[in-house]
Amino acid sequence: MRSHILLYIASLVTAILAISNNGSKPVYKDPSAPIEDRVADLLSRMTLEDKTAQLVQGDLRNWINITDGTLNQTGLEWSMRTRAGSFYVGVAIPWKMLSDGVKAGQNYLMQNTTLGIPAWVQSEGIHGFLIPNATIFNSPIAHACSFNPGLVEEMARAIAREASALGVNQIFGPLADLARELRFGRVEETFGEDGYLTGELAHAYVRGLQSGNVSAMVKHFAAFATPEQGINTAPVHGGERELRTTYLPPFKRAIIDAGALSVMSAYHSYDGVPAVADRHALTEILRGEWGYKYFVMSDAGATDRLCKDFKMCRSDPIDSEAIVNLALPAGNDVEMGGGSFSFEKIPQMIESGKLPIDIVDQAVSRQLRAKFEAGLFENPFTGVPEEEQAKHINTPETIELARQLDVESIVLLENRDNVLPLRRDANIAVIGPMAHGYMNYGDYVPFASQYRGVTPLDGIRAAGTGKITYAAGCERWSTSTSGIASAVALAQEADVAVVVVGTWSRDQDELWAGLNATTGEHVDAHSLDLVGAMPALVRGLLAARTPAVVVFSSGKPITAPWVGAAAPALVQQFYPSEQGGHALAAVLFGDANPSGRLAVSFPYDVGTTPVYHDYLNSARAHPDAGGEAADGELAFGHAYVLQSPLPLYEFGFGRSYSKFAYADVRLGAHAVSAADVVTVSVDITNDSTRDGAEVVQVYVQDVVASVVVPNKQLRGFSKVFVRAGATETVSVDIKIADLGLWDINMKYVVEPGEFVIHVGSSSKDIRGKATFTVVA
Repeated sequence: MRSHILLYIASLVTAILAISNNGSKPVYKDPSAPIEDRVADLLSRMTLEDKTAQLVQGDLRNWINITDGTLNQTGLEWSMRTRAGSFYVGVAIPWKMLSDGVKAGQNYLMQNTTLGIPAWVQSEGIHGFLIPNATIFNSPIAHACSFNPGLVEEMARAIAREASALGVNQIFGPLADLARELRFGRVEETFGEDGYLTGELAHAYVRGLQSGNVSAMVKHFAAFATPEQGINTAPVHGGERELRTTYLPPFKRAIIDAGALSVMSAYHSYDGVPAVADRHALTEILRGEWGYKYFVMSDAGATDRLCKDFKMCRSDPIDSEAIVNLALPAGNDVEMGGGSFSFEKIPQMIESGKLPIDIVDQAVSRQLRAKFEAGLFENPFTGVPEEEQAKHINTPETIELARQLDVESIVLLENRDNVLPLRRDANIAVIGPMAHGYMNYGDYVPFASQYRGVTPLDGIRAAGTGKITYAAGCERWSTSTSGIASAVALAQEADVAVVVVGTWSRDQDELWAGLNATTGEHVDAHSLDLVGAMPALVRGLLAARTPAVVVFSSGKPITAPWVGAAAPALVQQFYPSEQGGHALAAVLFGDANPSGRLAVSFPYDVGTTPVYHDYLNSARAHPDAGGEAADGELAFGHAYVLQSPLPLYEFGFGRSYSKFAYADVRLGAHAVSAADVVTVSVDITNDSTRDGAEVVQVYVQDVVASVVVPNKQLRGFSKVFVRAGATETVSVDIKIADLGLWDINMKYVVEPGEFVIHVGSSSKDIRGKATFTVVA
């Protein structure tokens, strides 16, 4: 009876609205009307089926045959009736096929449905729009090493241009997760270990993407990337203070400050509560405290985990109604595909009284509000004609941007006796399984991308004028050492060897097909060492008479302290862009002065992790490292017995071909209130004959606090170009309101007292200090 009454009321409201409009344009179709009025008007016109369809993700493959591009009309009609709020298009198909399929979907929604509600067209794009032959940028962990939010914003604008040209209006990115568990396979997708740096880069990405009318979906909310044992989707252990101090600030910066139109919840549980059903995080904090107005979407198949993995409901058969009642009221508004599509049970749950309609209306309102804000009703399809697509995708300007960002992301870790830069006419032996034959991209690139791009060998051959030779030396996945002797012999005939080794990931098709990899989504590692025959290859080349420049091409730190100790030069290039070889060659030959700085600390060994720089006071207080000498003699310590708890290369570290001196650290004020901004200034002099860029880093230490706080935290940075012999003054503003803590009562307060400003070239290399006092 109740269901019949609800249907009757809905029909009556629709009829009244039709009469009252007298044929005029409905409020929701009026772009000049206030968004809240448009949401209320449209919501009042929607049937329960309309509302449910807004909360379930569809898929392009439901109406497009991705083999030949033919349209399945039945599939189209069914999709737009049941899964019309959004649809996923991240598949490796030709540009025209994708654009035509998107256009067919949006046209059907706008022209053949009663209300004409456009869909979100969703794809991936954390380091390039996920479509064949679009521009591939280097991986996010590399972006972070650039310490250049401006370039990241430019990259995001470029991704938006490419996506928009084919009708895609929403990208699953950026990540605001922190790389504090290095065994985790998705380190490469993050902006590193530090919350402030991550927040600034995620903020830049959101601003850049949404300036191109493509909405960002910030993920994975929240505290996802520190899983137990480093295993993907495993539980994360932590408390409320850690959540608020460490994990939430970068999300707030990306979501609230940058105005992100959507958020993706995560797969894991935090402190025993699944993220997809965490009312405290999704409703009390995100909506209640932060005032977020738009929608949250689950990750693929994540809602099923409530039953199948978390054991909070029956899984065989799956209890879809329980899933809805756990996730939807908690604040997870929309269900991504890849699972059982439990949200499709919403109508029958409403009719049977198992779910309040106001919960559904709230979720639909958030979805609609974001669509109105994005202008989807006025411009549902942004694709350009086929003949215009190449003018928007993988253009020379975007390719150059990829090269520039890659150059600025490369970190010089060692350079003994100024081995680098190389002479242009040097005879160079390029060695290693990552040096040629495929592109060593990170995950989230389209199928077969590895066969397109500039390899290290390609780049060195293009830049050098001497004799360039090549040998793989070994296979990346093999323990066979049969090729090492010939590779060493080749190196001994050259003036210098460039050895490229590291980790590897896979494109989206290969990764999920289970092909071997050592990093990437669901590819987690117990060790951070080089695998297979790569250690033997490097040892053989370091023992040869030819100087060897070792290049780590990887998605996470590699634990090989013996390489850093013995190699004449060591370069870190996190997973590259399609211009990666040219970027690397520019640094090796000195066309570019390396300016990358580590966004993640390098441990000596996986057993010493975590080694992030902003550890809590009392941690690492008494390092007493033992070790093993080159001759095998053991020197026993206590913390640790045979290793150091400190990082080998710390956060913010990176060398340059220039030398920079710091002088006269000064503050704009020494007594401030919680509402003030203090300006930190320092003079940077380039004491060399080569122009270069320095990353000035500003850390803040709370001297005395009422709870245990980080030893110091990054609170500002500036990448400054300084000509040889010149001096530049760098100023960084610090908001005192950002220096608070979560006190014993879990209230955010800026406590009165002394704060020390540490200014330096890394989290360890502090060049100057100053103190100010916060007064009550």
